[in-house]
Amino acid sequence: MANTETIATEVVEEKVAVEEAPAEKSERPQRRGNVRRNNNNRRNERQEKEFEERVVKINRITKVVKGGRRMRFSALVVVGDKKGRVGFGTGKAKEVPDAIRKATEDAQHNVFKVDLVGTTLPHEIVGRYGAGEVVLRPAATGTGVIAGGPVRAVLELAGVTDVISKCLGSRTSINVVRATVDGLKSMQTIEKVSALRDRKPQEIRY
Repeated sequence: MANTETIATEVVEEKVAVEEAPAEKSERPQRRGNVRRNNNNRRNERQEKEFEERVVKINRITKVVKGGRRMRFSALVVVGDKKGRVGFGTGKAKEVPDAIRKATEDAQHNVFKVDLVGTTLPHEIVGRYGAGEVVLRPAATGTGVIAGGPVRAVLELAGVTDVISKCLGSRTSINVVRATVDGLKSMQTIEKVSALRDRKPQEIRY
C-alpha cells in the first residue's frame, strides 16, 4: 500500500509540472511585445525632440454621399530642426488631433536638407507650384524673416533668420508651402556649383 501511494503522488506531481510548464512559455512573448512597444515609444519621443512642428492650416472637409454628409478634417503641418532640415506633410481624419498626427508623421518622412549661408540663403530664387510663386531673397544679418504665415513657418523651421520673401499668384496655404519648398530645394551653394563646373569658387557668379 505504501508503494502504491508513493507512485500515485509521483504521478500527480509530474502532471502538475507538465501543466505549469506551458504557463511559463506563454508569459515570454508578452514580455517581448512590451519591449518592442517601449522601443517604438522611445523612437517617437526622439523624433518629437529632434523636430519642432508647426500647424499651418486646418480645413474642414465635407463629402456628400447617399446617406448624407460626412465631415472630416485635413491638416497641413511643417516640421524642422532649425538647423537646415525641414519638411511638410498633410493628413486627414475625422478628428483634428488625428489629422495633425498623420500630417506630422508625413512631414517627418519628407524632411530634406537646405543649403544655408550663415543665417540666410545662398542666392535669390523663385519657387513655383501650380499658379503660385514665392520669391526668396537673401538679407543682411539682423533683417529678420520678412514673410507671410506659410512661408514664415517653412523658413523659420529650416533655420533661416534673415530673408525677404514675396508671394505671387495663388495664395492657398498648400500651394505657398509647396512653392517655398521648391525654391529651397533648388538652392545651391557656391561650393556645389564650383564643384559641378570644375572651377574655383572665385570664378563663379550667380
